[in-house]
Amino acid sequence: MNQTAGLDQLKQYNLITYILYIAGFFVGVTPIIAIIMNYLKRAEMRGTWLESHVNWQIKTFWVTLIAYLVGAVLTTILIGFIVLLLAFIWHIYRLVKGLMALNSNQPVS
Repeated sequence: MNQTAGLDQLKQYNLITYILYIAGFFVGVTPIIAIIMNYLKRAEMRGTWLESHVNWQIKTFWVTLIAYLVGAVLTTILIGFIVLLLAFIWHIYRLVKGLMALNSNQPVS
C-alpha cells in the first residue's frame, strides 16, 4: 500500500471517529467506541497531519467527559446547568472545528 492510500485510509478512519463522537449526542455509547478507536490507531498517525486530529479527539473526549460529570454533580446547586451548557457548546465547537480541518486536509490546532 502506498503512502497516499495509507493516509486516505487514516483520514477515513478519523472521519468515522468524528461521526461516532457526534452520534454520541443521540446514542450514548458511540464516544466510547470512538475513544478506543483513537487509541488503537494513534501510533499509525504519528508523524502525519492526522496525528493532530487523533490527539484533538482524545483531548475533546476527556475534557468534555469531566466537564459533563462536574456539571451533572453541580446541577444540585443549579450552577451545573450553566457548566453543562458551556461544556456542550465547547464540545460542538471542537467537533465542528476538527471536521472542517479534516475536510480541508489540514491539521487541527
